[in-house]
Amino acid sequence: MTNPVLVCALRRINAFEVLADALKRFRQCREKLSKSGNLLQTVMALTPEVTFRQAILFFTETDFVTDGGSILKLLSPQHACCLLKSICFASLVGESQRCRAESLFTYLQTGAQILCTVLLIKPGAWSRSLPRILRKLDLEKFSVVGMKHINLEPDIVLGLLSSEVKQDPAVLEAHCTYLASGTALVLCLQRPNAVKKLIDLLGPEDPILAQALDPFLWRAQYGISTVQNGFYGSKSYQIAVRDMKLFFPEGLCCAECQMLEEEEV
Repeated sequence: MTNPVLVCALRRINAFEVLADALKRFRQCREKLSKSGNLLQTVMALTPEVTFRQAILFFTETDFVTDGGSILKLLSPQHACCLLKSICFASLVGESQRCRAESLFTYLQTGAQILCTVLLIKPGAWSRSLPRILRKLDLEKFSVVGMKHINLEPDIVLGLLSSEVKQDPAVLEAHCTYLASGTALVLCLQRPNAVKKLIDLLGPEDPILAQALDPFLWRAQYGISTVQNGFYGSKSYQIAVRDMKLFFPEGLCCAECQMLEEEEV
C-alpha cells in the first residue's frame, strides 16, 4: 500500500446496525463510484469484542476520552498492512451520551448499560389488563422503578403527541379528549437497552398495522384505534429522560438510575 488509510471509531445508538446499513447502501453504488476511479473500500467490525481488539491497535486511552461522536486517525502504509483495506468500525457504547467526558474503552469493556424508559398505559387499558401487562414486563426482564396514577393535564398531553397528530385539528382533539377521559398509569421501567426494547414490544401506533406485522405486539393486543392504542412509550433516550423528569420529579426507587441528575435535555 502506498497511501494512508483512515480509521474511524464511531458511536451512536444501534451503531453496528446503522453502519452496516449505510455500508450496504454504499456498496450498491460501487459501480457508479468505480467509474470515477475513486472507489473507497471499507471494512467494519461486526461485534463489540472485535471492535475492542481493533480499537486498542490504533487508539490509546487518551484518544478515547471525548465528549464528541467520533475519533479519526490517519495511518501510515506500514500500519495499513494489518487491515488490508480501509477500515471503518463502530463502537457500541450504550444508548447514553454523558454530559461529562468518559472513556469509550470503559464502555466497551463494561457492556450494555442499564437504562430507564417511560411507559404510559392509557385510560381504560390498564384497568382491564394490568396483571397481564405486568407479567409481560417481567418476562421481558423489565424492572418497575416508578409507578403512579395520573390525570393528564392538557399541556402534558400536547407534549406526548407527535407533530403529525398536532397538524390535524380533528385528530388532535380526539387524542386530547381520550387521554383526558380517565386516569392513566405511568411506569418507569429499567433494563438494558430499555428504550428500544419497549418500542419494539409496543409496535406501530396503529393497532391494525401492528396486527398485520405481529399479533403479539402489545398495541395489536390491547389497542382499538390509532387514538385508543393502549400505550405511550418514550421514543428515544432523550425523550425518556424528559418523560422521567416530567412524571417522576420526586425521583425513582433505583440507586443505579442516576441519569435524572446527570443528563441535560
